[in-house]
Amino acid sequence: MGDMSPEKRSGCGLLNAVFGRRSIWPRRSTSTGSLQMQNPNNVPRVPSTPNSPKTYYWDGPDIAQKQSSPADRIIARPGPNHSKVSSQNQTPPVHQQIHPNNKRTPNVGNEKYNGGRKVPQGATGISGELESMILDNQRSAAGNVMSFGSLGNVRQTGSSNNNGEEERQPGNYGAKGNLVNKQERRDEEEGGVAEKKPAAAASLCRAISTRMDPEELKILGNEDYKNGRFAEALALYEAAISIDPNKASYRSNKSAALSALGRLLEAVFECREAIRIEPHYQRAHNRLATLYVRLGEAETAMYHYKRAGQEGDPDVMTKARNLQLHLSKCTEAKKQRDWNSLVKESGLAISAGADSAPQIFALKAEALIRLHRYHDADETMKKAPKFSVDECTKFLGPVGNAALLVIQAQVNMAAGRVDEAREAAENAARLDSNNKEASIVAMKMRAVASARSKGNELFKGGRFSEACIAYGEGLDHDPYNAVLLSNRAACRIKLEQYEKAFEDCNAALTFRPSFTKARLRRCDCLFKMGKLEACIQDCEVLVKELPENEEVCSMLKEAKVQLSKLQGNGK
Repeated sequence: MGDMSPEKRSGCGLLNAVFGRRSIWPRRSTSTGSLQMQNPNNVPRVPSTPNSPKTYYWDGPDIAQKQSSPADRIIARPGPNHSKVSSQNQTPPVHQQIHPNNKRTPNVGNEKYNGGRKVPQGATGISGELESMILDNQRSAAGNVMSFGSLGNVRQTGSSNNNGEEERQPGNYGAKGNLVNKQERRDEEEGGVAEKKPAAAASLCRAISTRMDPEELKILGNEDYKNGRFAEALALYEAAISIDPNKASYRSNKSAALSALGRLLEAVFECREAIRIEPHYQRAHNRLATLYVRLGEAETAMYHYKRAGQEGDPDVMTKARNLQLHLSKCTEAKKQRDWNSLVKESGLAISAGADSAPQIFALKAEALIRLHRYHDADETMKKAPKFSVDECTKFLGPVGNAALLVIQAQVNMAAGRVDEAREAAENAARLDSNNKEASIVAMKMRAVASARSKGNELFKGGRFSEACIAYGEGLDHDPYNAVLLSNRAACRIKLEQYEKAFEDCNAALTFRPSFTKARLRRCDCLFKMGKLEACIQDCEVLVKELPENEEVCSMLKEAKVQLSKLQGNGK
């Protein structure tokens, strides 16, 4: 980089404000000024204006820079043999300044000594000491035992070049070997596992400690993005935004990193902010159109595609039109209460590109609930993207998210997740107090949850008749609840009402074919009713699902023995 002085690297604005730059620190002579660096590898600079013509569609971050600005530089990651250019007339740290009773520590070659420890040449000065303390704090926060070098402990550096400075490897933000103390190195040599810092934290630490120019941070972030290090790229883009929050390209690049990490709603919000800052930012419009297709908003996607200009990807427009066609058919099917068509068209909409649209997954689940296919509805919602309630409310609005939560509550209740169902229903009623369906579902969820809890307590107390009545009260509110049906079957088995218990188990398995507990209770009923062949069939299914269940294996063995006896007597 062009300017590698410690002040530039650490960007200590507070120290400059307190101490000033002219009155205290000595001026550098013209012979020791910063060296002008050549353009590495003759990389051409290209303009960063968002309206510049492109011949390809790049969904990654914006990588161009302004050509006319003298402050713009091409930033190359230092190679293994790279050595920093340092100033010869740097001021020593504050705690090293000469006092009457202190002796000056001599310099040996290009190395300096600070409190009995060797310090790299480029790390002297207040900014270098601050940077060293940041590294200390990061290591100590990770739980490693360490002491500050200023207390007299000798630090051990990693590999160094001829100037006594730490080498940096391409793509590695931290210094190679990260200054460790003797105990840490001894632990590593004895086979101990050293705790490594997350890559994203390392990138962010470097950004904070160096306080680089935001354009330089963006360039480093672009490099990480192209190499698939999306978390590290995100940290660098956020650092650039913290320095210059009104630069649209930083927001757009952050949106690309969030999208690559699967955080689509956050990516939309960042892209919106980029367009707010720069309304004619064509690349941001194209990126937002792509996100809206995935989130099931066809009309909004087409709106932004038309404003993307030369940056627009024709494939986005094609997907948006196909999606709009399927969504229109979904609306018509729901209006006609044609639930089978709604299942089909919502599935086609997801396949057309809306793979992260929670409202379309909920639409399909609603149709499956109407068809009493509760297991399929549950599987559909499991495949839906997982966004927080606040994020969905911000994206879909309170009314839209309330409708989604009502369906989620019904699916959860049918699957036996009572607490989650009640929470979803209450959130829906809170978001949209005018939604009558949300209010009805919330009341039903509370009644079902209360009946189930009451029945469970009675069953544990051995009061099976009363427990059977309690479960029946819950079924009055939700007659297709497989959990309540299975629980009532358990009560009827205890009361030796095997025929009624068998009916409840059949109903529960109709609504939830994979409900293992209901199938196990049906096996018990069949065995006690003497229907051994049917019992063996159910047991064989359960053995595949529960191979280590002793009760199932014992029942299967006993059923086969009794069946063979009956067949032997019949002969």
